[in-house]
Amino acid sequence: MTKLREIYKCEICGNIVEVLHAGVGELVCCGQPMKHIEEKTEDSSTEKHVPYIEKTADGVLVKVGQNQDHPMEEKHYIEWVQVIADDKVYRKFLKPDDKPQAEFEIKADEIMAREYCNVHGLWRS
Repeated sequence: MTKLREIYKCEICGNIVEVLHAGVGELVCCGQPMKHIEEKTEDSSTEKHVPYIEKTADGVLVKVGQNQDHPMEEKHYIEWVQVIADDKVYRKFLKPDDKPQAEFEIKADEIMAREYCNVHGLWRS
C-alpha cells in the first residue's frame, strides 16, 4: 500500500515517482516492484544532506548542509529540493555546479523540506 508523497525508485532504469494518490496497488517499473525510498533525517558522515530551512523576507531558503555545502559534482549532487507547506508542494530541480539550495516565495505556518541526493537518497528536515 502506498502513502501520499512517498518516493519510489526503479532499480533498473532509475525512474523516480512521488505518490500523488495513495492506493493499495504495488508500483511496478521495468517488470519489477519499485523500491520505496525512506526519508533520512540525521547526517552521520562529513557530507551534509539534511535540508536546513531559513526564513527570508520573501519566503524560505532551503540549503543542503547548514554549515557546509553539499557537493554539486557531475557524479554526486542534489537533484531536487522540495518544500511542503500547508498542503502545497513546491520543487526546484538542480544540476551539477548549481548551489545546493533553493528559494521559494511562500508564506506558510507549517513548512517541511526534502531533498534528493543522486548518491545518498532522500532526506528531510
